[in-house]
Amino acid sequence: MAIATINPATGTLIQPYEALTAAAIDQRLTQAQQGFQTYRTTSFEQRSHWLHQVAEILETQKQAYGELMTLEVGKPIKSAIAEVEKCAWVCRFYADQGAAFLQDDVTETDASRSFVRYQPLGAVLAVMPWNFPFWQVLRFAAPTLMAGNVALLKHASNVPQCALAIEEILAKAGFPPGVFQTLLVGADAVANIIQDDRVQAATLTGSEPAGASLAAAAGKAIKPTLLELGGSDPFIVMPSADIEQAAATAVTARMLNNGQSCIAAKRFILHDAIADQFLVLLVEKFRALTVGDPRDAAIDVGPLATPSIRDELAQQVQACVDAGAKALVGGNLPALQAQLPESLRGGSFYPPTVLADIPPGTPADQEEFFGPVALTFRVPDWDSALALANSTSLGLGASVWTADSSEQERAIAELEAGAVFINGLVKSDPRLPFGGIKRSGYGRELGQPGIRAFVNAKTVWIR
Repeated sequence: MAIATINPATGTLIQPYEALTAAAIDQRLTQAQQGFQTYRTTSFEQRSHWLHQVAEILETQKQAYGELMTLEVGKPIKSAIAEVEKCAWVCRFYADQGAAFLQDDVTETDASRSFVRYQPLGAVLAVMPWNFPFWQVLRFAAPTLMAGNVALLKHASNVPQCALAIEEILAKAGFPPGVFQTLLVGADAVANIIQDDRVQAATLTGSEPAGASLAAAAGKAIKPTLLELGGSDPFIVMPSADIEQAAATAVTARMLNNGQSCIAAKRFILHDAIADQFLVLLVEKFRALTVGDPRDAAIDVGPLATPSIRDELAQQVQACVDAGAKALVGGNLPALQAQLPESLRGGSFYPPTVLADIPPGTPADQEEFFGPVALTFRVPDWDSALALANSTSLGLGASVWTADSSEQERAIAELEAGAVFINGLVKSDPRLPFGGIKRSGYGRELGQPGIRAFVNAKTVWIR
């Protein structure tokens, strides 16, 4: 993919960028290595001050940064501004808590003194996705920089302006040269960068193939990695749940970033006793969603990020319908395009869609649907709900709606996921670790585990 800003609401090319040359990449890696030698000696107090400055800049200019995200990925402006605010939160969280998270862990042994000291590794490469172009980067950068590492960002090729803006923000906040650098490069440059001796570790949020490629390259060089990959999160609703609340939350949970979120609820697993009631509410709420220009604060659903994402989603839906699934609402791309203003007909829009009666053997069994499509399934009991929820190769998050304490405990114990939310939507929170299992990746961001992801836990023993 070429490095360029293309407005997904119109399909218009806004600004192309040239990828860095091999010589320019080499220069940036040297700057990172040199920057680390000085930056690692800075105090937690100094790093905290700089992170607080980042938060201040983000909040002061949240409208401008929100508009930039809306331009590059089609995120509704309300959500984009909220994303900037969340980035300020994660910066303040680690600025305030980072030193405590990394204090020495003292352990009594046969030594006169023994403890674990957490020390930075060096330059960490972050390969980040387009769907949350500020949040994904800052939730990596805040703990990584607070720990004393330096960061290299290889952002998605369709958000170059966001990538450059983040670099500029950290520089304005006072972080020294070489501590955070954006690398405008294609995916084909990643393997060589991670295998370079000046890079010590890597993290990636993105697709399963991209994660496997990065992990293979890092494994060859014997370097640690953290992967947050796709999800096909279940949203289980049982008879004891507050059905009205569950249905209202289901819409929010599915429509995060126009449905393009790894932790969005994607498979709605409904007990037979409440399935009809829930579906009536869900369809009603999907019908009420407005699709259009994401710059308009009244719009609920904007375009998908690229035409290829829209086309893949349309093919997945059509495959389900051809196999016998029913589209209770949406699913008709030509009808939506006819309703849009002429100025938006070149955009990558897809209608909010609810599929029901999905037979086995369709893409809904294992594939992630990355867009505003709810896949609904009926089950006769809890055991069936659990089995269906665990039936995919993915295991990022799970949402369970029940007032039954035994069902809640079984959900916690038996759901194969990195996070289980009871009577709430799955979301990331700076105070809690975040990540998946199975083919959704490994390692944890955020919370205390997030800041310890890329440090040397050095054992110290003194006689």
